[in-house]
Amino acid sequence: MTGTPYPPARRQDIVEDIHGHRVADPYRWLEDADSAETEEWLAAQDELFHKVADALPGRDRLRRRLGELLGAGSVGAPVWRGDRRFFTRRTAEQEHPVLYTVDPDGAERALVDPIALDPGGTTTLDGWQPDKEGRLLAYKISTGGDEESLLFVIDVATGERVEGPIDRTRSSGIAWLPGGEAFYYTRRLPARAVPEGEEQYHRRVYLHRVGTEPETDDVLIFGDGMDKTNYYGVGVSRDGRWLTVSASQGTAPRNDLWIADLAASPLERPELLPVQVGVDAGTGLHVGRDGRAYVFTDLDAPRARLCVTDPSDPSPRTWRDLIPQDPEAVLTDYAILDGLEAPVLLAGWTRHAISEITVHDLASGERLGTVPAPGLGSIGGIVERPEGGHEAWFGYTDNVTPSSVLRYDARTGETSLWASAPGTVEVPEIETRQVAYTSADGTEVRMLVASRPGASGPRPAILYGYGGFNISLTPSYSASILAWVEAGGVYAIANLRGGSEEGEEWHRAGMREHKQNVFDDFHAAAEKLIADGLTTPAQLAISGGSNGGLLVGAALTQRPDLYRAVVCSAPLLDMVRYERFGLGQTWNDEYGTADDPVELGWLLGYSPYHHVHAGTAYPATLFTTFGSDTRVDPLHARKLCAALQHATASDAPILLRNESEVGHAARSVSRSIDLMTDTLTFIAAQTALSLP
Repeated sequence: MTGTPYPPARRQDIVEDIHGHRVADPYRWLEDADSAETEEWLAAQDELFHKVADALPGRDRLRRRLGELLGAGSVGAPVWRGDRRFFTRRTAEQEHPVLYTVDPDGAERALVDPIALDPGGTTTLDGWQPDKEGRLLAYKISTGGDEESLLFVIDVATGERVEGPIDRTRSSGIAWLPGGEAFYYTRRLPARAVPEGEEQYHRRVYLHRVGTEPETDDVLIFGDGMDKTNYYGVGVSRDGRWLTVSASQGTAPRNDLWIADLAASPLERPELLPVQVGVDAGTGLHVGRDGRAYVFTDLDAPRARLCVTDPSDPSPRTWRDLIPQDPEAVLTDYAILDGLEAPVLLAGWTRHAISEITVHDLASGERLGTVPAPGLGSIGGIVERPEGGHEAWFGYTDNVTPSSVLRYDARTGETSLWASAPGTVEVPEIETRQVAYTSADGTEVRMLVASRPGASGPRPAILYGYGGFNISLTPSYSASILAWVEAGGVYAIANLRGGSEEGEEWHRAGMREHKQNVFDDFHAAAEKLIADGLTTPAQLAISGGSNGGLLVGAALTQRPDLYRAVVCSAPLLDMVRYERFGLGQTWNDEYGTADDPVELGWLLGYSPYHHVHAGTAYPATLFTTFGSDTRVDPLHARKLCAALQHATASDAPILLRNESEVGHAARSVSRSIDLMTDTLTFIAAQTALSLP
C-alpha cells in the first residue's frame, strides 16, 4: 500500500456537547448511504479493495478447497407430525438448505426450495412450522438479505399455496391450534400506524384464521400499549388447551410471561394470567402431555434449572425443581420420553462450551445416566415425537464433523447415526484443545485452539470472538477454520464474557458497564497464544462480526500493537449513535443508552470510532459490509474505515469490501465462498501464511 492514496473523505467540523462530553463526528456524512458523495466514496473503496485483494496469492486454490469442504452439505434434525417428518438438507450442489417432507409411505418430497423460488440465490428460508397434524405448513422467506420475512401457508400433501404472503412477520413465531384452522403469531404494525423511523418496532400478537384477510380479519390478542421494542413469543400446548405469551424488551435477558386456559376463555379473547411480570429472569413454560407445566428458567439459577408446576397456578412460588442448577454446566434444552414403563427426561447441557446430554427419571428428576455422543462437540435441539415415545433425535457437529443427526433409543440406551451430511469430503487432520487463561481482573477464561498435529513454533494465527447477547461459541464444522489450519495456521476461538458459556452471570459480566471485560478477555487470549509460543504479534490476526465486529474494532483501537491484521464484519462501531439506526434500540439493555449521562460514559469509554488517534500505526484492517443489512447499518464500518485511513501511520492497508443483495445472516454457498476467500487471503498475506 506504500504510495497508494486512500479515497478522499471530507472531514466535517462536528463536535457536540452530549451530557458534558465533547463528542466529535467528522464522518457523519457517511451515514447517508444514498448521497452522491457516499456512493462515490464507496465506489472508490471498492476499486481500491479489488486492486489489492484480487492480486493476493493463493486465491483460486483456496476457493476450490473451500468449495470442497462446504461440499459436505448439511442436514437438520427431523420434526415429526405422526408418521410424517420434516427436515432440511443441503447437498454439495445446492446453494441453500431445502425443506423436505417424508410422507408416511416413505416418499421424500421438497416442500420449499429457495433456489426454485429465486434462481438468483438471494432468497432465504427464514423459518417454518407445520401444524399439529402435519397437513399445513407455515414458512417464512426473505429476499436480498433484508430479513423482512413474508409468511406463506401451503398444503403439505399437494405443495399448493393456501395463503400468503403475509408481510411484516420478521422474528415471528407460529403457534398452531389443533385442526390447522388458525394460529397465533406476531406481526409489526403497518408503517402508516407508527412514528417515522420506528417501522422495525411495534409488534403485536394476533390470532389468524387460515383463509381470512390478515389486514381486516386478524384479531389483536396482545401487545397494545406495551414497549415498542418488545419481541413476543407464542406457544400452544399439543392438546390446544394452553396458550403462553412471552414479552421481552429488545434483547434484554429477561421476559414477562403469561398463560391462558383456552378451554375457559375464547380464542379471540384469551384470559392471560401472569406467570412472571417485572422479574429479572428469563423464563419459558411448556405444558406437557402429562398435564404438568415445565418451567425452564434462570430465576435464582444463572446456569438455569427446570421446574414443574400446575399450569392453573404457575406462579414462581409453586415451582418445584426437577433438574436443579448445576454448579459448572449450563442447562440448554430438555425432552420428555414417556413411551416407557418408567418415563425419562433428557437434559441438554454445555460444560465449558462442550455439549452433553443426561438422562433423568421424569417424576423425580433423579439422574440415571448419560446419552452417548460421538465426541467433544455441539449438540443441537433435542427432538421428541409430539405424541410421545421412546426416541429422541439431535443434531451433532464438531471441528471435523459436518452436521449429522443422531437417534437415541431410551429402551436400549444406545445412540446411533440417523442421518449424516450428504456430501463426501476429505477433512484435514487437526488437533483441537481447550486452553484456560487468566484475564486482566483474574477471571479464568477458556478458548479452543485448533492446529495441525505435531506442529510447533510460532505460526500465523486467527483469534475469533463474539462476547455478547448470551451467545455461546461452541465447536462446529467450519470450512474456513479447516482451510486455515490445513495451510499451517492456528485458529483460536475465545469464550469471552458476555456469552452464555458459563451462564447468565457470565453474560452480565460482559454487558453494560462491564463491557470492557470482554475486550480484556480478548487481549488476554491473544497474549496467551503469544506466551505459549503459538504465534507472535506480527503473525496474529483477529476476526469478528456484528457484536464481534465491535469486539475487534475495540481491540484494534485499544491495542494496535498486539495485532497484525483485523477482519471486521458487519460491525457496530459508533456507540454514541448506534441506537438511531437498524435495530439499535433493541440492544440498549446489552450496551446502555447514550440518552443516559452515566451510560454514555460507558459507551464513550470504548466506542471504536471515538478512539482513533492520528499518527498511530494501526494494523491492516478489512471491513466487510452487506448492503441489505437491516440489523447493523453499514454506516458503522464506513465511518471507522474513513477515520482509520485518515489517522494511520502504518503502510498496512485499511480496506472496505461492500457487497450488495446480502444481509446480516443467511447467504448462498457461492457467496459464502467468495467472502471467505477474500478474508482468508487478506489475513494470509498480512501474516505471511503460504496458502497451498
